[in-house]
Amino acid sequence: MAPSFVLIAILIVAGFGNFSNAPDGVKFLAIGVAVATGILAVLSQYAAIREAKAMVQDINQLENPSALAKKIGQSDVFLSLTAVGIIGLSAVMFALVLWAVLG
Repeated sequence: MAPSFVLIAILIVAGFGNFSNAPDGVKFLAIGVAVATGILAVLSQYAAIREAKAMVQDINQLENPSALAKKIGQSDVFLSLTAVGIIGLSAVMFALVLWAVLG
């Protein structure tokens, strides 16, 4: 939730045009806070993906998996695609924050 609140705050400040007259230090601080918050969010998402991949490996080693276990066991490719998507979306969000702050 915290990264969303940081982005909302930056959007509101940028929407009112407050960054256009702000000193460079304030702009760089806003970008730095957004980057730090985003990095922490990505790290936590990657940790969740890593743990889910370990669970998928364990489930795939079951001798008689249930229908649900079989479905979860097929999620490895989806988890990998999700990890790639996180990087792509993070790059887009970083570019949008730069655009909003530096205009």
